[in-house]
Amino acid sequence: MQWTNKGSALLLAGVLLAVSGPFAAPTASGAPEAGARGLSRTAAEPAEGPDPLDFAVVVDQSKSLADKDLARETEAAALLSQGEISERSQATVIGFGSSEKPGQSPVREVCPLTVADAAGRERLSECVQQLNRRDEARMGPGTDFPAAIRQAVTRLTQSRAPASGGAKAPAVPKVVFLLTDGKLDVADSPEYGTDRDTRQSNGARRLTEELARARAAGVQIWPLGFGSEIDRSALTAMAQGGYRGACSDIPGSVPRMRVVGTSAEIDKALQETFAAARCARLAQGTVGKPPADLNVTIPPIATDGSLTVAKHDPKVRVTYYDPAGRKVPVRGEFDGSTFEVSGQDGPVEALRVKDPMPGRWRVHIEAPEGHRDREVAVRAIWQGRLRSDVTLDPASPRAGEKVTVQVRMQTRRGVVITDPQQLADLTASAEVAGAGFSPFTFKLADDGRAPDAKAGDVRFTGTFTLPTGATGDLELVTRMAAPGITSDRRPVHARRGPDVPVLTAGLAIDRATVHPGGTVRGTLDVTNNDSTPHTLRFALQDQTPGADLTLAPTPVTAPAGRSTRIPFTVTLAAGTALGELGGRVAVVDTGDGDAVLDTAFLDVLVVAPPTWWDRWWKAVVGGAVAFLVLAALAGIRYLARRRRRDLTGTVLELHDDGRSLYTLTVRKGQSENGTFAFTVDEPYGGTPMLRSVRGTAAATAHVLRSTGSGELTLRPRGGSQVPVRTGEPIALGEHELVVRGGRTSSPRTRDLPWSRRSRTARRPGPGPGNGRGTDTGPAAGTDTGTGAGSGAASGGSGSAGGSGSYNDNF
Repeated sequence: MQWTNKGSALLLAGVLLAVSGPFAAPTASGAPEAGARGLSRTAAEPAEGPDPLDFAVVVDQSKSLADKDLARETEAAALLSQGEISERSQATVIGFGSSEKPGQSPVREVCPLTVADAAGRERLSECVQQLNRRDEARMGPGTDFPAAIRQAVTRLTQSRAPASGGAKAPAVPKVVFLLTDGKLDVADSPEYGTDRDTRQSNGARRLTEELARARAAGVQIWPLGFGSEIDRSALTAMAQGGYRGACSDIPGSVPRMRVVGTSAEIDKALQETFAAARCARLAQGTVGKPPADLNVTIPPIATDGSLTVAKHDPKVRVTYYDPAGRKVPVRGEFDGSTFEVSGQDGPVEALRVKDPMPGRWRVHIEAPEGHRDREVAVRAIWQGRLRSDVTLDPASPRAGEKVTVQVRMQTRRGVVITDPQQLADLTASAEVAGAGFSPFTFKLADDGRAPDAKAGDVRFTGTFTLPTGATGDLELVTRMAAPGITSDRRPVHARRGPDVPVLTAGLAIDRATVHPGGTVRGTLDVTNNDSTPHTLRFALQDQTPGADLTLAPTPVTAPAGRSTRIPFTVTLAAGTALGELGGRVAVVDTGDGDAVLDTAFLDVLVVAPPTWWDRWWKAVVGGAVAFLVLAALAGIRYLARRRRRDLTGTVLELHDDGRSLYTLTVRKGQSENGTFAFTVDEPYGGTPMLRSVRGTAAATAHVLRSTGSGELTLRPRGGSQVPVRTGEPIALGEHELVVRGGRTSSPRTRDLPWSRRSRTARRPGPGPGNGRGTDTGPAAGTDTGTGAGSGAASGGSGSAGGSGSYNDNF
């Protein structure tokens, strides 16, 4: 979403240091009182809410407009009357055409001048609908601009008396918003002459006269044309012919004409024009057909606004939700905001909000069947009426002394403006006047150049030197111009200080981020040029609403004839709300009517205290990572050790006098914890065989063990453990055992001659010669081995030695 601030701006009359008595002194609560020297806030507060505006919406009803154009003009007029943000404004709605025969009038005042309060906006919502109906018997088809402007100016100047001085800006701005699709057409209006050509020229001259009258009365003219038949030069002349004053010095707030392509664009364009003339801002929201949720965003700087809903059909029902997701009332107060809905039974509805919650607002729309075909649009027109905090350093300047002026702003909700984007394009200056010197101006800036401390901290700073001829009271007026911003215009009073100050003081407060209940430190440097001590105290001024702060120590003593530094603290209550903490600390001389010696801003951000997780998450995460790393290393070490101890693939050969009798390969799963248990079976009349054993039988078997470091040991049954060297025979009863290979050093099982790849094996036959045969041993097992045996064999001659393949289950 984009903010529409085309040409919108406003004069921010921020702070007045006026002529009226001595400095004011803070009370016990920190609020200043009249009657003492120092910084004062005691002048009359301005009226709450935005400044009023008196305006007329003048709508072309000539014959050249189609019915849909007329309907769109009507809705655009309703958007202005319903969306006005001040309940002290006045509005009138006027339709115009021409007068060409008896009984006709060139103008039709459908809504008389009406105060735009709650009841007035409802009346405006109803009467504006009369623009939809054209009465040809009472209004001609032409376009009589002079009559329309004359009627609007007359009504607006009747409402309130203009300021004296002719063309000076009126106390309440007066604006005419004129909608038209064509050009001046009074050729058939008898009041302008006897023939068509004369009537047109007389009409143009009359228009010039009416514009001069508007200019003299201080009435601005903002023309808006639509369509392809627009006389742009005539619209420009209207804008330039009326009053040229504006609500701001920023370019764009001076009256100008605008043209759009079709009537479908005039609602948005007219609201943008209204925002420019009113020095407000317009926020474009989303569009959609019911049922739907539409959204529009209101910034933190806004203090007054209206959410307008162009629903076209009165059957559309609207519900409003604040940025916290809460449904807001159509009338009354809720969570610090005031609400007022109007136009619920018309094609345009508006929710006026005072002190709105900043953020994304949700607008829910519903409609019955048959009323859901048109898109609904939501927009927000808003203005920020800010409170000004001003400090002078020194607070009581002497003649010829350099003075620093610093200005900071906050909303009525107490929100301190800290985002420089909220005050984009703002320009600031100040004028100083007083007895004994001529007035002069100087600039205020937030650019980080001296005397400004930091760019973008939303503290506008400037300096001036009080002229040596200054003899008494001073007047300082700061002017800030920015789109959509007005000032509460609270005055601040000051007075020229004595030439030789008795006391000089300098306050400094830490910029800090603290938790509720925390403490902010500060120092007071004070020089007492008097011969007696002075008692000083600290005071709080302009605190953020709801803040509960305690200053200590107070009072304090400034010793006579010397300078001293006094530390102090500002303690926040445990229930202090989170966010920016506004206000100032002042030090006053209790012996001089609480004269303010110096002030300093509180620049404190209150944040939630850290949770247990916030304090310890690094240690927890680091411990978890260390544990996982150690566990992984231990696992890797365990697996490596286990792998080294695994005897899978180790080959055991049973020998007799150097002759291999039987070979057994340790299979996967037979080696448990690096041990392999086996026995030597010697069947009657048969060849001895090796057989693996498990369970309880392993206790009486031979055990081959791997130490995990590459060494092997053998514990013969009933004997002591002896080392085993690979490939070297070791005694095993009446036979010898040779151990070969292993997981890494032995040949792969599938490559050995007794592997499963060769299911046939050479076995000795019953007679001379050798042959190949397969024996089936009597024992059950799963060992695979080779050895001499007897059985049927086929083959030729040869020795009786042979090999056989066993796949027995032991």
